[in-house]
Amino acid sequence: MANGYGRCTRSKKGNQLMERPVNNFTPILLGSDFNAYGMARAFYEITGRRVQAYASATLAPTRFTNIVNVEIIPGFSEDPVFIESMRKIAKKYQDSDEKVILLGMGDGYAELISKHKEELSQTFVCPYIDYDLLKQLNNKERFYSICDQYNLPYPATKFITKAQYESGETFTSPFGFPVALKPADSVEWLDIHFEGRKKAFRIQSQAELDDVIAKIYDNGYTSDLILQDFIPGDDSNMRVLNAYVDQNHQVKMMCLGHPLLEDPAPSAIGNYVAILPEFNQEIYDTVKKFLESIDYVGYANFDMKYDHRDGKFKLFEINIRQGRSSFFVTLNGYNLARWVVDDYVNNTLADMEPVYANDVIENRKLWLGVPVKVFKKYAKDNEEKKAALDLINRDQYGFTAVYDEDMNFKRSLLIWWMNHNYVKNFRKYFKENKG
Repeated sequence: MANGYGRCTRSKKGNQLMERPVNNFTPILLGSDFNAYGMARAFYEITGRRVQAYASATLAPTRFTNIVNVEIIPGFSEDPVFIESMRKIAKKYQDSDEKVILLGMGDGYAELISKHKEELSQTFVCPYIDYDLLKQLNNKERFYSICDQYNLPYPATKFITKAQYESGETFTSPFGFPVALKPADSVEWLDIHFEGRKKAFRIQSQAELDDVIAKIYDNGYTSDLILQDFIPGDDSNMRVLNAYVDQNHQVKMMCLGHPLLEDPAPSAIGNYVAILPEFNQEIYDTVKKFLESIDYVGYANFDMKYDHRDGKFKLFEINIRQGRSSFFVTLNGYNLARWVVDDYVNNTLADMEPVYANDVIENRKLWLGVPVKVFKKYAKDNEEKKAALDLINRDQYGFTAVYDEDMNFKRSLLIWWMNHNYVKNFRKYFKENKG
């Protein structure tokens, strides 16, 4: 076949023919979370072959599955275990006739691949930016400096350093309250643990601000903190954008999502659990220009929020990988795995015009990370929720971890257990944000 995918086999979903490649690439995933399962599912829908993954621990989304095999390597998420293990893994594939695509599912794995890209690229396809650029983008403080250079809007921000804290300086909010507080270094934050730890904090008072800053620095965090103007509005003011940029630094796919609900649990704040596809050419054009200007390559994920005070979408961060909820892209017909395959294996992207995902009502699907009943109860009542409920009524919705071709008794129980925990966490933590 002209596109390089080889023979066709029939999908179990019906009479539709699905293209299957014949021994021309092997995907290797690093991680075992929802992102890993979503990407494994995307590759499986192309190839029909089980995907190999490596991780430091097995997380729930990749348990009891037939589409991904997770090999556990204790300490794999950090050097020196990471690079020592990858050298051993590379030996398994160094004589392979297939191209071997290496993808990190979390910030830490993406950073490690970039850090060792020169060595790893001798065996693997590593669609990642150079390490120097990654360190600028992964650190929110440096990212906002880059945003200034490219006139990208972001919330009003003040930085707090550990040296300032240790000197006894008192930090007052120039934005009033509530105010957002988050770590500048998301990778270092993964190793920081204390009671009340969150991915990001919404601070309501000066006393709470002082208490949280003290806990963060007293428990080993060393990088800067970001104190940020809290943009008013509920979860439905958020947007999430996934993009793929080819090896020639040209954007080839962009898919915008409109989150309607976020996880309220402290350890998961900011994780979307309901996304409706949306089209916004202005956002597409702005982000495309930015990515191509900095010579980006690979997958990118942006979080932003609409600020009704000035009518602008303001960026929070860029992730150097697919987002945790990025299966909403594949669900809506833009298989995330196919882009890297077409780029590095089939070499068909170079002359292709960029694809901008749309929200054509008859085609789009609602992505959910929680049971339907949780979405119905907790998502804010608005026009987008009405549209989402209509899609649910028409059976145009789906989940990352619920896959008809990968269900068995144990996995069914696992899905039930995860959903039970979502119901419990929403009941415990959810508080309606009046904005």
